[in-house]
Amino acid sequence: MASEQISIFDMFKIGIGPSSSHTLGPWRAAQRFVQLLIDRRVFVHVESINILLYGSLAKTGVGHGTDIAILLGLSGDDPVTFEVDQVMPKVEDIKKFGKLILGGISEIEFNYAEQLHFLFEQSLPFHSNAVTFQAFLKDGTAISETYYSIGGGFVVQENDTESVLSEVDLPFPIDTARELISACMRTGLKISELVMENECSWRPEYETKAGVLKIFDTMKECLYKGCHTEGILPGGLNVERRAAKMNKRILKGREYHDYDSWVKALRLGGKDFGYILDCVSCFALAVNEENASFGRVVTAPTNGASGVIPAVLQYFIVFHDALSSEKIIQFVATASEIGSIFKKNATISAAMGGCQAEIGVSSAMAAGALTECLGGSQRQVLMAAEIAMEHHLGLTCDPIGGLVQIPCIERNTMGAIKAITAAQLALQSNPDKAIVSLDDVVSTMWETAQDMNVKYKETADGGLATKVPLSLPEC
Repeated sequence: MASEQISIFDMFKIGIGPSSSHTLGPWRAAQRFVQLLIDRRVFVHVESINILLYGSLAKTGVGHGTDIAILLGLSGDDPVTFEVDQVMPKVEDIKKFGKLILGGISEIEFNYAEQLHFLFEQSLPFHSNAVTFQAFLKDGTAISETYYSIGGGFVVQENDTESVLSEVDLPFPIDTARELISACMRTGLKISELVMENECSWRPEYETKAGVLKIFDTMKECLYKGCHTEGILPGGLNVERRAAKMNKRILKGREYHDYDSWVKALRLGGKDFGYILDCVSCFALAVNEENASFGRVVTAPTNGASGVIPAVLQYFIVFHDALSSEKIIQFVATASEIGSIFKKNATISAAMGGCQAEIGVSSAMAAGALTECLGGSQRQVLMAAEIAMEHHLGLTCDPIGGLVQIPCIERNTMGAIKAITAAQLALQSNPDKAIVSLDDVVSTMWETAQDMNVKYKETADGGLATKVPLSLPEC
């Protein structure tokens, strides 16, 4: 069986919040279904469309914007470029006027209440995040396809393999941490250097570097915007945004006018432990408040955990004077390889593994990346990733109201702090004396995921989600 090939740009995707598996994935699935209709030359004959949401997509779909994402995907809009301030107005128009412009070309009738079905009590065996599209044609026939959103914006069609990219001959085909360290020891390459060698199998190096810097620009813009936007998050929980107020308190009146001058202003605050903690927490909150507001974010490796890696990267930039393209590319490349090992051998889907699969994986990715960028050896990088995940094992996904807000936003601050702690521990340790390997912890995470009660897997049926009385749609 061929090894799954995963690029940096699979682990890091630009999209719109609040969820990679429940928003970005279904959006991509809808786009794929439209393309399927075009490829089968029946697009112009479509009279109506039904949408069936199963499992976790049904139970927390409204809170995660699954319905919104699907309608925009069917309308021909793309999450990378669609203006975030037009998300709600466009969806409200579809609901109000009962019209959907399929693929942005062909107008069809669409009744939201009757044609989009939340099948709360039904799940499909392959994955909890399933959506079926049914297109009814003018001649009375129909076409039906089922897609699974398997985490991090990855989508597979029923009977697909999970292969993400077309097969190429990678110089370093890696599935496990053991294979990764073996390749590094054999070649003397850093993990980030090995990743860049593999990326050259798909595209020229300059394109990869440009793509990574585009990813960083999106992270940077999201973080900066989140640190300067106040208000109440949408969804009905009335959660107040905190990052902007924290940012003001942290800076104590120091002036700045853009991202670069903001970084300089943050550096003037010194390196007191409490100050650093406040800054990292602020960074993580900012990104996930944007995510919860249908803002533009980067899956890292998911939307629900999208604040961890930007927060740790921003910590590195501010407190280690590392605002350079070279260091940013090194950080992102290393993080992507750690994430791909979890993706290949366990899961990055909370609907499959609980929040350990999102916050835990993102924390491990950030810890490993920070360790390499701070001069750690390849073994110390893997040790840091292992430490970070080890202390997220068993973390459940229990979103109140099915929204990516409580406890999700604060969990990103915890994941970021744990990543920095894990990196520091690894840098001060001898990895040859480590008892637990990264492969051990990946395997344990997957076993824990399989043992975990389904109500703790992004269903809002257990944990904190059942302790707060609400009148939201999923409760």
